[in-house]
Amino acid sequence: MSEVLVGPLSALLIGLGVVLVALGLWRARGPYLRSQELRAHLANLDRYETWRGNRPELPERGPDSGTLMVIELRRQVRFWLAVLGVGVLLIVLGFWLR
Repeated sequence: MSEVLVGPLSALLIGLGVVLVALGLWRARGPYLRSQELRAHLANLDRYETWRGNRPELPERGPDSGTLMVIELRRQVRFWLAVLGVGVLLIVLGFWLR
């Protein structure tokens, strides 16, 4: 009797794991690419400011909006990679229960 329950349960865990891995990859890709673009843009702005002389008379006001956006995008990538990790764990658990 337990053989009958393990087969479908194993298939369900593997299927759910595959869905979570696919979802995690699909959803993490966009914020990752956008954060790379923003980092390149911010690096370009820093090079430009260095070229201009950095105007030391301006006070430091904390992180700018681009830096905050990179932080938020990084948080989103971490969340979706965690979903992907749960999917991998479900796949491993599904194969282990076979």
